[in-house]
Amino acid sequence: MGKTVSIFNQKGGVGKTTTCINFAAALGLKGKKTLLVDVDPQGNSTSGVGVDKSDIEVSSYDVLINDVPVKEAVVETEFKNLHLLPANMNLAGAELELAESENRFKTLKKALAPLVMEYDYIIIDCPPSLGLLSLNALAASDTLIVPLQCEYYALEGLSQLISTVRTVKQNYNEHLELEGIIFTMYDSRLKLNQQVMEEVDKFFPKKAYKTRIPRSVKLAEAPSFGEPIIYYEKYSKPSFAYKKLTDEFLKKQ
Repeated sequence: MGKTVSIFNQKGGVGKTTTCINFAAALGLKGKKTLLVDVDPQGNSTSGVGVDKSDIEVSSYDVLINDVPVKEAVVETEFKNLHLLPANMNLAGAELELAESENRFKTLKKALAPLVMEYDYIIIDCPPSLGLLSLNALAASDTLIVPLQCEYYALEGLSQLISTVRTVKQNYNEHLELEGIIFTMYDSRLKLNQQVMEEVDKFFPKKAYKTRIPRSVKLAEAPSFGEPIIYYEKYSKPSFAYKKLTDEFLKKQ
């Protein structure tokens, strides 16, 4: 049975989608059959793996709202072992429509159920907010990975996020666990980066990955070419970082 992992932080701009794209692609390179699930209405994970959002005929919206079988929506990407459940702006109205559904918190879990045996890993890109789409992702997941920028406000957000996870565990998914915390946009020259990491280690011992994702112009460029960094600039520092992170993740499994 495959493992479903949400990449989530309710704070925006922390490298959540970048981590989703590159982590999923790196798992594929390691020989793991991987499904990237985009439930963010912005659809950045979709375009980030080279799929044109305007060409999508069936999306995660149709799966969640119109009961379209998930296998009809999944598309192959050009990257090794990586498939995609795409999203586009149609998803923006999904939260209002889900609110009227009886099983509104477990719609995604039910939709993904036929695929759990087909993939080694299902990686979910959540919206940067705590709405019904994010709650659906957390309810459908075995574990959660939190990308965290090394700054003071990120620490404040982390405590709120853990409170959210506790609520989800109590009400919708008792098996949900914190898989790990990834430090993103890391700059070794900044003392604040080290201080934030020390605080996280204090409150969440053994949860922070040793691999840090550095700031990089190349990492910012890659999505405009529709490629994960490990394909776009495979010998760059962030490419090596995401491969190393994936090794670290797989070693814990």
